[in-house]
Amino acid sequence: MKPRILAALIGTGIQASRTPALHEQEGDAQGLRYLYRLIDLEPLHLDINALPDLLRAAELMHFTGLNITYPCKQAILPLLDELSDEARGIGAVNTVVFKDGKRIGHNTDCLGFAEGFRRNLNDVARQRVVQMGAGGAGAAVAHALLAEGVEHLSIFDVDAARAQGLVDNLAQRFGSGRAQVGNDLENAMAEADGLVNTTPMGMAKLPGTPVPAALLRAELWVAEIVYFPLETELLRNARALGCRTLDGGNMAVFQAVKAFELFSGEAPDAQRMLEHFHSMNT
Repeated sequence: MKPRILAALIGTGIQASRTPALHEQEGDAQGLRYLYRLIDLEPLHLDINALPDLLRAAELMHFTGLNITYPCKQAILPLLDELSDEARGIGAVNTVVFKDGKRIGHNTDCLGFAEGFRRNLNDVARQRVVQMGAGGAGAAVAHALLAEGVEHLSIFDVDAARAQGLVDNLAQRFGSGRAQVGNDLENAMAEADGLVNTTPMGMAKLPGTPVPAALLRAELWVAEIVYFPLETELLRNARALGCRTLDGGNMAVFQAVKAFELFSGEAPDAQRMLEHFHSMNT
């Protein structure tokens, strides 16, 4: 008998998320009873302080697991019993599995970004890259970028201490010197081969661009993790100049592929999930 799956996404401002439909349709295709819900802190008038109660409630209601998104990916760490090696190394969790009375944290964002990068930007120059953002998603993306061969990564964040914390974390795994806190965006952009946005800037609810259009040039490649809208202002500006780009849909789909496997124990069809995602954006 195939398992029954009850899962949810916890985050703020997630009403437009494609994740529930991705999971449920793939569940349908595999003959699973798969129910996926949104737990949006914003309309519930809650914040990250509600995480302990939400986790406990999910356990009591026999949820299979939870996905975790902004702004909870780091705040949830002390509430978990175990972490996968990847989640521990990155210092952020986007997937929690309830198993044998334990809360086990995983990170599928790193794998998700890396898969999209390899499929779409595998041949790009990667000597110097600028990354905007050092939060939970930013930590996963930074690990993926260095693992994919980026030689020098400059990380910019509104919170300099958070950026320094991520740089220190990366040094433990990749050695010192490959990542540094950015302090001069104009110069860093002038020397960069690529740019990655891991901030929420560009989302429908947070319009704008993390990097002024004047700092972009045709030789740059530009990657985005925001996927609603799929074409952010940053990507629109980059494409107008002829830059190669990677939209946020790739990370959204490929992190969901791995999360589906963690929840269900079944191997999903990644290409089918990718096609379903794009069908929702037409």
